[in-house]
Amino acid sequence: MRLCNRTAFAAILAGTALLLPAQQSPGFNVQIPVGVTDRDNRPAIGLKRDNFLILENGKKQQISTVEGEDTPVSIGILVDLSGSMAPKLAGERTAILQFISSANPQDEFFLVGFNEQPELIADFTSSRDEIEAGLANVKTGHRKALLDAIEFGLEKMKGAHNQRKVLLVISNGADNFSHHSEGEMRAAIRKSDVEVFSIGIFNAYAPTPEERVGPQLLSNISGESGGLLFRLDDLGDAGPVAETISSLLRHQYVIRYVSGDLAHDGKWRKVKVRVNPPPGLSPLTVYARSGYYAPLQ
Repeated sequence: MRLCNRTAFAAILAGTALLLPAQQSPGFNVQIPVGVTDRDNRPAIGLKRDNFLILENGKKQQISTVEGEDTPVSIGILVDLSGSMAPKLAGERTAILQFISSANPQDEFFLVGFNEQPELIADFTSSRDEIEAGLANVKTGHRKALLDAIEFGLEKMKGAHNQRKVLLVISNGADNFSHHSEGEMRAAIRKSDVEVFSIGIFNAYAPTPEERVGPQLLSNISGESGGLLFRLDDLGDAGPVAETISSLLRHQYVIRYVSGDLAHDGKWRKVKVRVNPPPGLSPLTVYARSGYYAPLQ
């Protein structure tokens, strides 16, 4: 199992940055979910406000609070059912069921299968049995519209009941049938309140150009959202990889601060999150989005 694309990004709306009127302040609150892992990809727990530094457009911000609660998440699972994934379908099923089993009991899920177009297999539910039943009858075949499936997931997530929102993509990253471009999807993710985590099931010797660029596509999409890409080199690791992602989601921090820039101009603001580990801890890695759009009013 190898973890890719672990650059620091910052986030909007509990998966992105949530903007709220600040109490007794002319500015506005920014709420940033942040993941922190050690060198073994395990969540770093127990960090306090003094362990974090927030920079907005290069300027240090005063952190109000840092919370590390396990709050419910709305999760859309996008499973690749194209012909190239037929030999890996059992691994995909294993990853999904293990992910759900180790999630917060209050999480909700929907399941989308995609090849030439996305199809909703199971609507929002907290029932593992409903997801398992939907998986039991799926079949692989045809070409693949991965980016269209992500767009479908972003739209579906607008009906989520939880503030935190995540898409979990399980695929080899190849796309040969989408109407949307990578640039369009990265822009949509930047404006959304959704994090994207990916499990990449790749071939050692990819036979097509689309499969050869698949790892980079999944890495770009996940990184844009503040999520991570995990490479699955052995289908036997599908369950442990899925459980690792579930654990990371359950141990994210939520950092709140009042922006020192009072302009309500709708412009993009770069945010960088840094962490100073307590003495005795190994070096830590931070993952979150790269910024947020300021409100217009």
